[in-house]
Amino acid sequence: MTSRLPQQATRLARFVQDAASHSGAIWISRVTEAQEEPARRADVENGELEGLLVAVKDNIDVAGFPTTAACPAFSYQPQLSAAVVTRLLDQGASVVGKTNMDQFACGLVGTRSPYGEVPNAINPDYVSGGSSSGSAVAVSLGLVDVALGTDTAGSGRIPAALNNIVGIKPSRGLLSLRGTVSACRHLDCISIFARTVPLAMQVLALAAGHDALDVYSRKVELDPRYLPERPRIAIADARHLEFFGDTHSRRAFDSALELVRSLDCTLVPMDIEAFVRAGAALYEDAWVAERYTAIAKFFDGHEKDIDPVVRTIIESGKRFSASDVFLAMERLASYRQATQSFWRDVDFLLVPSAPTFPTRAAVREEPLLRNHELGYYTNFVNLLDLAAIAVPATLRDDGLPFGITLIGPAGSELRLADFANRVQQANGLALGALSEACPRTTGEPFVRAKKSTVRVVVVGAHLSGFPLNVQLLERGARLIATRRTAARYRLLRLPQAEPAKPGLVRVSGNQPGRAIEVEVWELPASSYGSFVAAIERPLGIAPIELDDGQWLQGFLCDGDALTSAEDISQFGGWRAYQQATARQS
Repeated sequence: MTSRLPQQATRLARFVQDAASHSGAIWISRVTEAQEEPARRADVENGELEGLLVAVKDNIDVAGFPTTAACPAFSYQPQLSAAVVTRLLDQGASVVGKTNMDQFACGLVGTRSPYGEVPNAINPDYVSGGSSSGSAVAVSLGLVDVALGTDTAGSGRIPAALNNIVGIKPSRGLLSLRGTVSACRHLDCISIFARTVPLAMQVLALAAGHDALDVYSRKVELDPRYLPERPRIAIADARHLEFFGDTHSRRAFDSALELVRSLDCTLVPMDIEAFVRAGAALYEDAWVAERYTAIAKFFDGHEKDIDPVVRTIIESGKRFSASDVFLAMERLASYRQATQSFWRDVDFLLVPSAPTFPTRAAVREEPLLRNHELGYYTNFVNLLDLAAIAVPATLRDDGLPFGITLIGPAGSELRLADFANRVQQANGLALGALSEACPRTTGEPFVRAKKSTVRVVVVGAHLSGFPLNVQLLERGARLIATRRTAARYRLLRLPQAEPAKPGLVRVSGNQPGRAIEVEVWELPASSYGSFVAAIERPLGIAPIELDDGQWLQGFLCDGDALTSAEDISQFGGWRAYQQATARQS
């Protein structure tokens, strides 16, 4: 076996030996002693992924390997690698094989393949999750460093959770789909599996980019802002928290929430009814027709070559009319509209990656039901154009892994990764099915594009939940932190102000002052001018000193307008004053 680097040759030889030692149906095709060279570029030197071993789900083209989508009769030999694979090869990565999957990416269980069921990496009696089953297991077992999958309904997150690894489901269109066999092309995403968040994010950064030859590719701007000091995290309220009777997972979720609480954040139970309804629509509405459309020519002539469960699902797409599709689009638009305001008050949504963990035997008995249960927290994400990262959190009391998924608007990958990395650094779990501890990260592991923003201190009617807060929200502002000023200020209620608002005044000389509670908001610099222009006298913008010595622009009041104002400094802030007033009335 030859290689540019002796170290890489050693790794490839070890891969051949280790891959052959695992009897599970992880691979559909791979590097063997007979096929000595992986897919790689011989002319690449010092690429960022030099020496990285990569596995690729077998519905993604890799030149030199057949593409089967786990259906032998469908198999073809691609002349070119998929666009996303090419980007990794250009950075020095080596593709060592194509992984098994639920046929035509139709399933969340990892058992619907003529190449065999893919056993779970932790306990082979249980499912590995799908449809990207082989990719996740190859990473969990340490056979490869990174693997590519696809994700329509959760196929990049369920296998990650069930095999104790990280799975990134990027924003739709961030990674090119050119060179993939689609399930639902307008919803599909290439997904990334790795054992750590930083490595998964490094691969995402190198694989991302607009592709003019992919009609669903788009230029997605990743939000460069850091999370606030104490992020607000939505969790499902009791009405929508579902585990389908799996008490092991229910208790594990409670443990995961304790871990998350220890990371200095605020958990906010919220109504996720619109998310759940959208998720149910993925298979119950006309969207399943796109699964039939994706392989219609092959399907109509080869029904006997298709797994019976997969055939039943895809065939159900035939019954929908064009009218049904338009009605489904309207219903989905209503769900998207209902969820838009959800993100105004929280930084992201946290859900169990999987509500239950079925055995392979249980899936054989009830294949559609068990699959349906697994998708409860995943099916809605692509339909609602969201980004998600699945990360290990804890172990269930039966020793099986339990993961959580962080979900945010399109483009929120960096912010999700910030917190996912905190979770993985704190969970104390080994990596995948290995005995290796998670390496400690230092500094800022995720590269951000520079984007100009301004931080503003707000005092009264612009606080979250108050009447003028909308002026910040409509300009794309986010709450960073609740803080206190230095003890050099007074707070006064402005007379005849509509809506009611206070004025913050800085005291001078030996005059007594107090620390006043304020909020720090961050908004795009391009929106700052219009925000300031909307401020009316006697308020204005000037530097305000916080209790840590930091100076930020914020609301101060013209002292000449305060001759008849009531001093309310003793309440320590506008919110406390309003609450006290409400109690007295």
